[in-house]
Amino acid sequence: MRHFLVFRRFLKSEAAGGIILMGVACLAVVIANSPVAPVYFAGLGRYFAGLSVLHWINDALMAVFFLLVGLEIKRELLVGQLSTWSRRALPGFAALGGMLVPGLIYVAFNIQSPETLRGWAIPAATDIAFALGVLSLLGPRVPVSLKVFLTALAILDDLGAVIIIALFYTAQLDLPALLGALAVWAGLAALNLFGHRKLPAYLLLGGLLWVFVLKSGVHATLAGVILALTIPLTSSQEKAGHAGSPLNRLEHGLHPWVAFLIIPVFGFANAGVSLAGVGPSTLLAPVPLGVALGLFLGKQIGIFGFSWVAIRAGLAELPARATWLQLYGISLLCGIGFTMSLFIGLLAFPGSPMLQDQTKIGVLAGSLMAGTIGWLVLRYAPPDRRGGAKA
Repeated sequence: MRHFLVFRRFLKSEAAGGIILMGVACLAVVIANSPVAPVYFAGLGRYFAGLSVLHWINDALMAVFFLLVGLEIKRELLVGQLSTWSRRALPGFAALGGMLVPGLIYVAFNIQSPETLRGWAIPAATDIAFALGVLSLLGPRVPVSLKVFLTALAILDDLGAVIIIALFYTAQLDLPALLGALAVWAGLAALNLFGHRKLPAYLLLGGLLWVFVLKSGVHATLAGVILALTIPLTSSQEKAGHAGSPLNRLEHGLHPWVAFLIIPVFGFANAGVSLAGVGPSTLLAPVPLGVALGLFLGKQIGIFGFSWVAIRAGLAELPARATWLQLYGISLLCGIGFTMSLFIGLLAFPGSPMLQDQTKIGVLAGSLMAGTIGWLVLRYAPPDRRGGAKA
């Protein structure tokens, strides 16, 4: 009974999702380099109902992940930490720098190769589960304002990733399927417009939307975001602290499934990479080097640099009771790009297992460096002793 209570307490902690994700990622790498590796890869390649197991994970399960991302974006923009321009200022500038600089670093290493240049957006994403997991291990050493800042930054980062996927990683469009998706979206919008608040109707249409988007050439996971934007949210109720809106109910219902099943399954299926023959020449190839340095250097330079400029220019304020060194540590943690970076890598190089493996090596290396050094900086950064840091 005592062990069960400890387990329940762990699952309710902020660190749980990140720790589980770390564990399954390590397990996937171990299995991919063990005698059972052929079984692992063959299992992911088996077909069921027209799609491989890996495609069901990346196209269907991840659509649910993107549905949750869309719900969080909508809630935060309407009634949450990003509901006013003043609240959006610092995380907005930070997110812009955190996408722009890593992309430029990747481009610098791959400018001569049009094939690998498609991966420019891989290091532009932050894995919020990993980052918050590492941050929560530090406990009260990190002020709450920085946790809020990281969450808001990650929400805007996810929004940027969704836009990038829609604009740059869309295949040749199938017009009839696209028109079908638009018709279903119109039906969802009509439900919202006429005040329909029962979730089953939205979810049924959402399933149909996913089928049309899958066939349209637009990546199927974006159906989750489109569905999320139509789920009703009653601002007055949310501000009053009521949990009665369909959006709030769906978000809370999905969160444990996404955190403890969907993301770990995705991580286990996609982090497995064979390290046989991996040496300095492999690590120094343009793709893994661009990804790793984009995450490790690009994120800290972009986020901290853009934040510093915004604060010094009077456009934003340093988070309450936070120091500049702690803000730098958060910028380092944002270089953990696991889930979304791996996902964008799959979209960038759909026909090249070799480049996908190089992406995984770069993501794992960059995320490991960013997470480790970010934790060390925040662990030993002296707290603000003046009751609030000044810009």
